[in-house]
Amino acid sequence: MKDPLEVLERRRRLLVAGDLAAFADLFAEDAVLEMPFAVDGFPARLEGQEAIREFSARADRMPVEITDLRTVQVHRTSDPEVVIIELVSVVRLTTTGATFEVPSVQVFRIRDGRIVLFRDYVGANSLPDLTAA
Repeated sequence: MKDPLEVLERRRRLLVAGDLAAFADLFAEDAVLEMPFAVDGFPARLEGQEAIREFSARADRMPVEITDLRTVQVHRTSDPEVVIIELVSVVRLTTTGATFEVPSVQVFRIRDGRIVLFRDYVGANSLPDLTAA
C-alpha cells in the first residue's frame, strides 16, 4: 500500500468502521496532524504517532460516529507524496441519532505508505457543540 490514494481509501474505511487504533497505525512515527481551524477541546497540532493515537482514543469516547466520508474532489500535486482532498464527513450523534455533515479540505503528505502530514481544514462552523451532546 504505497500509493497515497490507497492509503487514503484505507483511512476512509477504518474511520467509517470506527477503528481508530488502526487509523493511528497509518501514521509515521514522527507524523504531524494539524487542525488550523480546531474548535474547543481539539488540539491545533499533534506531533508523533503516539500523540495521534492518544487523541484518537479520546475521540473514540465522544458521542459521534462517522457514517461516511464522501470525497468531493481529489487533487494530485506535482509532488507525488502530496494529495489534497475535498470531502464531506457524515456524522451521527450517538446520543440523539441526529446527523450532520462537515465539509473540509485535507492536505496529506504520504511517504512509503505512511501518513507523515495530515492538515485538516475543517468547516468548524458546521460542527454542533459536542460538549453538550
